[in-house]
Amino acid sequence: MKSALVIGGGPAGLMAAQELAFAGAAVTLIEAKPSLGRKFLMAGKSGLNLTMNEPLEAFTELYDEAGTWLSPILHEFGPQEVVEFASALDQTIFIGSSGRVFPDVMKASPMLRSWIARLKALNVRVLTKWRWVAWDNDAFLFETPEGQKTLQADVIVFALGGKSWARLGSDGEWAGLFDDVVVPFGPSNSAISINWSSHLEPYFGSPLKAVRIISGAYQSRGEAVISKNGLEGGGVYSVSRGVREGHPLFIDLKPDWIIDRVEAALKKPKGKASTNNYLRKVLKLQKHELALLNEWVRPLPSDAQTLAAIVKNLLVPDAKLRPIDEAISTSGGIKREALNDTLMLYSKPGVFCAGEMLDWEAPTGGYLLTACFATGRVAGRGAAKYLGLTPKP
Repeated sequence: MKSALVIGGGPAGLMAAQELAFAGAAVTLIEAKPSLGRKFLMAGKSGLNLTMNEPLEAFTELYDEAGTWLSPILHEFGPQEVVEFASALDQTIFIGSSGRVFPDVMKASPMLRSWIARLKALNVRVLTKWRWVAWDNDAFLFETPEGQKTLQADVIVFALGGKSWARLGSDGEWAGLFDDVVVPFGPSNSAISINWSSHLEPYFGSPLKAVRIISGAYQSRGEAVISKNGLEGGGVYSVSRGVREGHPLFIDLKPDWIIDRVEAALKKPKGKASTNNYLRKVLKLQKHELALLNEWVRPLPSDAQTLAAIVKNLLVPDAKLRPIDEAISTSGGIKREALNDTLMLYSKPGVFCAGEMLDWEAPTGGYLLTACFATGRVAGRGAAKYLGLTPKP
């Protein structure tokens, strides 16, 4: 039998191992951590969002510049195929009001157990606590509980992840072993770090719902939360790329009002009301939104035109991203131009790469998982064809 190594036990690695096993290869799946799918399980703790129910063209656009090369991969294995795949692993699926797709159980563990059982039935050999540390001519060197070991195979698929949540296995340390084909990592889908004054403490945990968040070319109407460390939540994650690229961060506190309406409201008589009560009344701002205004603009200008411009474009001063290890995902990784259409390295025939270790990024909402499944599938099928095997139809 032709032999294959798959290094990395997340969704991309599991998918690559499955495709190789379906084709008839003798597969060894290797994971540095004590168990498989640890980041996959973490993703499921807040509800396992597998994919998004939307037209494929719109779905692919959310990958920005990477959408061009990911498009044929996602056309082969996109949202509909993810649903069918999960269903085949005994998961009953439902679609939320926003189009997000979840298993009924809202967690990853049942799906992961079923998937691992399938791999075992396909005779996939699993080695955990094995960490790949070096190329060794035609072999691969690993640190294991029994000391250093080397393995050889006819083909290899790397699915080593990005550089966030290192404790779950994605530490990015592999990048130094791939010469000059790696784009440096950056945080993606990241929270914003802010040093609050003490007067914001009562509002920690308060949601920002009816706002627009903007940074550079990116904007969102998604929800954010005021946290001890800054701002977090989907509405912030989706614009964090703009902050990473050096653009300032702004919040529109009245996104459904044109600036003229805000200005007109601010021209109403104030009377004896305090400034906060006046703004709460005429602009319908909540207490935590007023707290943000007072945090960053003190004293508030009395001129209606100036204050209206601030309300519509409130600058978050010195906004920075949280440390990369806290990010949901990362940008950077193996350059697309270093790979052929089956995700094999041009410089290393028989070596394929998949998942978050590739240079692409996407928002939360199932886009990350779908691309991990899809690229793992392409790499696994490509590796099977390289071995002269026929992938499963």
